[in-house]
Amino acid sequence: MEKSNLQNQDLEERAATPVDSSEKENKQSKGRGKKASKNRTTKFRAKFLDTYYGHPMKDMKLIAITGTAGKVEVAHFVHEILRAAGQPVAIMASESNIKVSSLHKFLSKAWKAGANYVVVTAPAEALEGDVFYGLPVHVAAITNYMDASIAEQPVETYVEASETLFKMEPDYVILNRDDKHYPELSSFAGQKGTLTYGRDKFSNIQIEGSTLYKKGVEAELAIGTTRFTVASFLTGEPVVSYMAAATAIADALHVTPEKISEGIANYTK
Repeated sequence: MEKSNLQNQDLEERAATPVDSSEKENKQSKGRGKKASKNRTTKFRAKFLDTYYGHPMKDMKLIAITGTAGKVEVAHFVHEILRAAGQPVAIMASESNIKVSSLHKFLSKAWKAGANYVVVTAPAEALEGDVFYGLPVHVAAITNYMDASIAEQPVETYVEASETLFKMEPDYVILNRDDKHYPELSSFAGQKGTLTYGRDKFSNIQIEGSTLYKKGVEAELAIGTTRFTVASFLTGEPVVSYMAAATAIADALHVTPEKISEGIANYTK
């Protein structure tokens, strides 16, 4: 009985002892230090690879697409739209993270193949790791179609994931006006222009209506007074937003509605 009382007393004393947060802070500081060191290495490699491959971006325009969902679909829509418009274009689209070496190797191959545009998905991990460091961005777009299947994120995390890309001073910025975090994201602006898309009546590319089918979707879009229809064999409500995002990017590139519709229809998984 006495042994049990001593054990309980010991536990109470330890529980009452203030927790020293210095160890936790030291670990966080070391973590930040490792990340900063890794990013410095990535930046050095990015500069080296750009020089090694002959600065391929001097002859191409980069379209970078980020977001929690839909970036791959939007990238492929844009790729097909530019092909329909007769533009030489290359694409690197994946939900997975990309390495700086893989990105620059892709850019070199696209350049040698004569591409005018390169369409690349930009996962948050790659952006935070400075994989895109030093690259001139022509169009920076964010999808961020949030539905029930996607875990909610703190607004700070949500904005920071895109901040790195938008701080690279892109010529054009494309934002989803229907996104619940649009008020925070709206502070980002392109050097030459900013376009928004969504069902919101103030969107530059407005979704005026949509129809869902078993084997595809259709949407009525408006750019100012110009109205036209886009359709895809992809299924689900989010695809409507993805088609609008691709249309906004294409509009920034001065592609006609006819070619936008043609390109979107051409993409099938």
